[in-house]
Amino acid sequence: MPRLPLLPPPGTDTAPARPKGRGPLLLGLSLGYFMVLLDTTVVTVALPAIGADLSGSRGGLQWVSNGYTLAFAALLLTAGALSDRYGDRRVFLTGLWLFAVLSALSAAAGSTGVLIALRVLLGAAGALLLPASLAIVARVHTDPAARARAMGAWAAITGTALAAGPLAGGVLTDAFGWRSVFLLNVPVALVGLVLTTRYAPSGPPGPAKGLDPLGQCTAALALTGLAYALVESGPAGWWSPRVLAGGAVFAVAGALFVYAERRPESEAYAPMLPLSLFRTRTLSAGLVAGLLANFGLSGVLFVLSLSFQQERGHTAFATGLAFLPLTLPTAFNPVLTGRLVARVGARGPAVAGFLMMGAGTLVPAVTTSPVPTGAGLALLGFGVSFALPPLMTAVLGAAPAHRTGTASGALNASRQTGATLGVAVLGALPTPTALLTAALALLTAAAVAAAFLESPARGRKHL
Repeated sequence: MPRLPLLPPPGTDTAPARPKGRGPLLLGLSLGYFMVLLDTTVVTVALPAIGADLSGSRGGLQWVSNGYTLAFAALLLTAGALSDRYGDRRVFLTGLWLFAVLSALSAAAGSTGVLIALRVLLGAAGALLLPASLAIVARVHTDPAARARAMGAWAAITGTALAAGPLAGGVLTDAFGWRSVFLLNVPVALVGLVLTTRYAPSGPPGPAKGLDPLGQCTAALALTGLAYALVESGPAGWWSPRVLAGGAVFAVAGALFVYAERRPESEAYAPMLPLSLFRTRTLSAGLVAGLLANFGLSGVLFVLSLSFQQERGHTAFATGLAFLPLTLPTAFNPVLTGRLVARVGARGPAVAGFLMMGAGTLVPAVTTSPVPTGAGLALLGFGVSFALPPLMTAVLGAAPAHRTGTASGALNASRQTGATLGVAVLGALPTPTALLTAALALLTAAAVAAAFLESPARGRKHL
């Protein structure tokens, strides 16, 4: 096996620029986040089988899901800073290698604890992929309209993971066992490596400033403390010592994180999330809307996956089929959304998407009949494919050019924080209550987008 590439000193990313091959490059970049999403959706369907084989409790299964999204969310900001500093191309290739190796190791996990630990490492590897891939897309496609179309294509390719994940996870789990779902990532990573190595131009590395160990550590501690308190509040109660301890860790670490990010930038120090970015209302609104989007979507996927199998008696394969109305629109509609955003801007499509997501979530909250449930999931899927591409386009367009990696990391950190909270909060509620709560969060995201989101051409600031 070739050696894993290591992050070099700043200024050493010297791969020649290749102006051609944007199509293959976009495919290679999209496969990175495709794996990140695939690893979420296939595992969601496989959770009951994992619990039965490894004797995992519901709380343990929540951590199989949350360990991945928590590490992913906590490290996205640092990954964005690494992308800006060392070069997005090299960071992306490093993430691909690590994701392939760790996926293969996850297939051999012998206990719930080992699997959770590997899922945490997979989340860290996935964090390297997302900001770097979006930074390359933004750098290669400098025209706002072309960038919107590229973001739509990127979202469509990555969205096929949502379409294929539940069904593939169900088929593989029923036919070969849950371990097989992790092996799907290995060939996908290899294709991404070939395409990105061949076609991705090297990006100019940023200044060789210090990273932000205090900000990174406090961000990870704050998210971990919050997720732990929420997950454990169900079985232990809100006033149990361990839940209160998790809440205390969240409060103290969160305050220290804000302190760390308020410190001025210097030659020896660069905050991973400069608070000056939040002066742009489009970027701030995008982070809030992104958190609410994944709070609802990931929570709904987790709750319904367990409900279909444990309450309604579906097999893993039948559960995958039940999710097809939700996941199929994410595989083709983002291309149309990208073209729409290029013409009319980000706000309208984003608001329409969030409204559809909220309305679609309300349907399975009030009925368990298969046909209405399927229609509601289809509406949710179309909403996802309308809401997220313009959200990404608006946030990246609002960020200064030298902060695209950081802005991408911030947006996706907020989204994955929402995913972690969604699984933790909604997973502890009865199914109808959980779905109603998710719908309320998504409708709130629509209001935020309507009030504050701007088109890239208007929202961009030079900080």
